[in-house]
Amino acid sequence: MTILQPPGWARPKGFSNGIAVKGGTTVYIAGQIGWTGEGAWEAMDFGGQFRQTLKNTLAVLAEAGGRPEHIVRMTWYVVDKQEYLAAIKEVGAAYRELIGRHYPAMAVVQVGALVEDLARLEIETTAVVPEGNPS
Repeated sequence: MTILQPPGWARPKGFSNGIAVKGGTTVYIAGQIGWTGEGAWEAMDFGGQFRQTLKNTLAVLAEAGGRPEHIVRMTWYVVDKQEYLAAIKEVGAAYRELIGRHYPAMAVVQVGALVEDLARLEIETTAVVPEGNPS
């Protein structure tokens, strides 16, 4: 995996501008939201739902033998930009705890609504699990 950083560009904080990957298995993870794998809501706040969303994402990735460092792209859909910004410390803490200091290419987009009314965010993820990766 190679981080793509054009010469002279300011280094981004919390994401990468691009990532190139050769070989491996590409994993496309459907939009995950903040309910548990059983469909139960344990958190109603943004920070709690974000943490659960990452746990769900990593559980699906693990089914392909992948780990957090194999994530190459994430698109976050949030229903309220101000709610997201107010929870940024919780978001950062959960991200570092569950994913570490690996920052894939990312976009955060505010949307009018999500299909699940109680969801505060949804995250789609793409990962590339290297060939011969021990599962």
